Amino acid sequence: MSGYGQNPYGPPSQQPQQPPQQPGYGYPAANSAPYQGGYPAAPPVQPYGAAPYPPAQPSNGMGTAGLVTGLIGAICSAIVFLWFFGIILGILGIVFGGVGRSKVSKGEATNRGAATAGIVLGILGLILPLVYLAIAAAIGSSVL
Repeated sequence: MSGYGQNPYGPPSQQPQQPPQQPGYGYPAANSAPYQGGYPAAPPVQPYGAAPYPPAQPSNGMGTAGLVTGLIGAICSAIVFLWFFGIILGILGIVFGGVGRSKVSKGEATNRGAATAGIVLGILGLILPLVYLAIAAAIGSSVL
């Protein structure tokens, strides 16, 4: 005889409630639930027309090359017997610095100061040997 209000499977069992256990370290216990995970979710799909790659990093190589060659050229020109290397590296410093400055004005680079310093030091590397030559000419003409 089962009525609408009666449980056909018998009375509910009265087992004592245990507090939930904290997860421990190591391998899961035998009575724990099995792993219900799976593969991680796929990344979100980009809308049509979105750039597939991040924007390009600034290319600061020319300005830095101008700074380095201009600095070494100015140092070589300051050392009197290396004036020939100073002239060559000074010219390279001016060229690389100019290309670096043009990249900065186009927005492709961010090192305007290094490119400008390369141009200035390149000019200094060109002028110092000319100053030495003018001094040598003045000393040579006064001796004669």
